[in-house]
Amino acid sequence: MDDPRLPPRIEVSGWIRRAEARGGGGMVLHKGDPDAGTILLVSLENNGTMDPPALLWERLPQPDGQRVWTVTRVQDPESKHEFNDYIAQRTGRDPDLWVVELTVANPQQFVGNPGTSG
Repeated sequence: MDDPRLPPRIEVSGWIRRAEARGGGGMVLHKGDPDAGTILLVSLENNGTMDPPALLWERLPQPDGQRVWTVTRVQDPESKHEFNDYIAQRTGRDPDLWVVELTVANPQQFVGNPGTSG
C-alpha cells in the first residue's frame, strides 16, 4: 500500500514553522533530495532541563504497508558522540537523506498518527 506523502522539502519546512510557532525551534542538519529523500527527525524536548536526551525518529514500514514514526535511537548523555556518529554514517550512506532537528515541547505532536507527518 502506497501512502501519499509530501515532498521532504515541504514537510521539513512545515515542521520548522510549526516548531517556531509553538515556541520551539528547528533546523536542517543535512539536506537531502528535495522531492524524494527519506527524513530522520532528531527531537529535543524543550522542557526546561539543561540537557535532555535527543531522540531519533524514523518512518518504518509496517506489515500492513503503512509507515509509522518510531524512535530508533535515544542519545546517551554520557556518549553523545555515538548518536552523532550514527547520523553521520546514515548520511554518508544515503546522500538523499534529510536530517532535521526540532527542539519542542512534546515532540510526538510532530510525528502524529501512523503514516502521517503530524
